[in-house]
Amino acid sequence: VQLQASGGGLVQVGGSLRLSCAATGGTLTSYDVAWFRQAPGKGREFVAQINSSGGSTTSDDSMKGRFTISRDIAKNTVYLQMNSLKPEDTAVYSCAASSVIPFFSNPRSYKYWGQGTEVTVSS
Repeated sequence: VQLQASGGGLVQVGGSLRLSCAATGGTLTSYDVAWFRQAPGKGREFVAQINSSGGSTTSDDSMKGRFTISRDIAKNTVYLQMNSLKPEDTAVYSCAASSVIPFFSNPRSYKYWGQGTEVTVSS
């Protein structure tokens, strides 16, 4: 499966963005799909995951209530809706997928990766 992430950009504090992760060559309902982010000078951080059955998990308290992962089966696309954005949300966001996920928050669990899309939140 190939993943294509899009939707990043420059947004002001408090604004919103919706990132998309479109899949080709495979059906996303067969995979667990996650979003990770990497801020400058930092390691890759788990953001949210939606499993093949449609159940979802969002990362820690700093993102819960602001970030929502969802999918459109007909479009074979997973979304990350980000609201109330903060400067610390600035990062490159990447989507990843795999059919077997031993640890969903560990990037090493994912076999397929899309290219990142950059999100910059200005204060």
